[in-house]
Amino acid sequence: MPTGRTINVLFHGIGTPARTLEPGEQRYWVEVDQFHELLDEARSWPDVRISFDDSNISDLDHALPALRSRGLRATFFVIAGRMGSPGSLDEAGVRALRDAGMTIGNHGMHHRPWRKLGQVEADEEFVTARARLADLLGSTVDEAACPLGRYDRTVLSRLRRLGYRRVYTSDRRPARESAWLQARYSVYSDDTPRTLRAAVFEQPLPQRVRARVAGTVKRWR
Repeated sequence: MPTGRTINVLFHGIGTPARTLEPGEQRYWVEVDQFHELLDEARSWPDVRISFDDSNISDLDHALPALRSRGLRATFFVIAGRMGSPGSLDEAGVRALRDAGMTIGNHGMHHRPWRKLGQVEADEEFVTARARLADLLGSTVDEAACPLGRYDRTVLSRLRRLGYRRVYTSDRRPARESAWLQARYSVYSDDTPRTLRAAVFEQPLPQRVRARVAGTVKRWR
């Protein structure tokens, strides 16, 4: 029975990185076997959505086969400026994800925080990057994910004005299924099925309150 609540689970890289990682990024990479175990855990939950950020080549090499073998769909948020770079999806890879029934969303042009951008930079991240993906796919791109989980009232206002249908964050709390702003639980490199399940379903009340308050602060600062 639908609960009205959605659990969004976010993966980044899988296996051995094929590019130089940004500072702190290693925390979000998981081993291949670990990924399969975590994916199986997540798919056992009701009302779960799966997504992938950063358009790593592991999206195509590891994530897509695992999803297809389980009959799952996911959303892949692509960094438009990285397409074709070593270790990242190229245009053919992005189309292959689309052709397999996956959703493609915008993760910006350069994987930089969207807070405090000037108008020129904001247009590049929100408009130009999306247009590049839409031209590649021949269809509308109307979902976005905030790089590094950073956003504020100005970012959200810009995205609303530009007609994005849904925007994803990394606020580690459940989301309302119909909400425009969707919080997600990032998977960490040391996660097991047990720790991921605990983070989602067994979080102590004080932590849940802090997560809710943090999200409110971000939306209004």
